[in-house]
Amino acid sequence: MNTGLIVFIVIMVILAAAIVALIFLGKRAQKKQDEQQAQLDAMKQTVTMLIIDKKRMKLNEAGLPQAVIEQTPKLLRRSKLPILKVRVGNRVMSLICDEKIFDKVPVKKEVKASVSGIYVTEVKGLHGKAPVQEEKKGFFKNLISKAQEKAGVKMVK
Repeated sequence: MNTGLIVFIVIMVILAAAIVALIFLGKRAQKKQDEQQAQLDAMKQTVTMLIIDKKRMKLNEAGLPQAVIEQTPKLLRRSKLPILKVRVGNRVMSLICDEKIFDKVPVKKEVKASVSGIYVTEVKGLHGKAPVQEEKKGFFKNLISKAQEKAGVKMVK
């Protein structure tokens, strides 16, 4: 047999094994995530809170309880998380926010939020009007829209 063909077959076998391993690990991670989501939904409570500030901070700098910091994996401790500083009743505390809703959370507003432990999963009701934020455009879409604006043509969505 040709050596090029043998190398090609070996590479294909290795790629097939890697794909099978990734599929297996992906299914396992999906099951684990579904279990965690079920636990979050079981512990969910609706709380009225005033959001004082929101930032992306490291876990050590966020002012969370020491037990939370000790339970997190060491690699995650250095990454930045979305943190909300809120007032619930007469207590001021730091909570971890869900990444999906972090941009939609208004600052200096009173909201009704679903909270599971120290994790804010969703913002349900708002007092007053929430500011409507435009979606961020990518570099090329922004460049095209500026060019079309100069040419006097409206951008097609």
